[in-house]
Amino acid sequence: MSTRRIAPAAVLLAATVTLMGCGSTPSAPAAARPAPSPAAATPASSPAAAVPLTITDPWVKAAEKGMTAAFGTLVNTTGAEITVVSGASPASPKIELHEVVDSGGKMIMRPKDGGFVIPAHGTHQLQPGGDHIMLLGVSEPVRPGARVPFTLTLKDGSTLAFTAVGKDFAGGKEDYQPGMDGMGQDGS
Repeated sequence: MSTRRIAPAAVLLAATVTLMGCGSTPSAPAAARPAPSPAAATPASSPAAAVPLTITDPWVKAAEKGMTAAFGTLVNTTGAEITVVSGASPASPKIELHEVVDSGGKMIMRPKDGGFVIPAHGTHQLQPGGDHIMLLGVSEPVRPGARVPFTLTLKDGSTLAFTAVGKDFAGGKEDYQPGMDGMGQDGS
């Protein structure tokens, strides 16, 4: 292979790595942020197909046990809407896709009907106080720096596997414990 053919590929790879490094989590100082970890969905029928969905800056709120949540930015690289319908992780026996909504002047979290919809060539932010991936029944501590694997299932049956990094986060009033600040498991 000639050097001329390799050079454009190397430039493209360097540009991709540089652009991926531009993502950040506004709530954490640069030193506390984990390195961006984009992960790609793998179509169930063809692992070599184009990458339809990725996630950037995935992280999990550190917790001793009980409930916690995962965040990041879902990125749709296709010309069609993509819907995330469920999730799984060995860190939790039950994962739910949640939203935070106003209910009579009180902010509550609840399962998101229909899942997370990512528009064509668009993004969907998972963040404290908004949509998030809820981990229920966590029995082992999630410590800062821990690497937590996840698999999200899309409406078409394909999956997105990624690893999120544990991070301390004081945030707003998110406690992710039943009955605390209206953020209970059942949305009450």
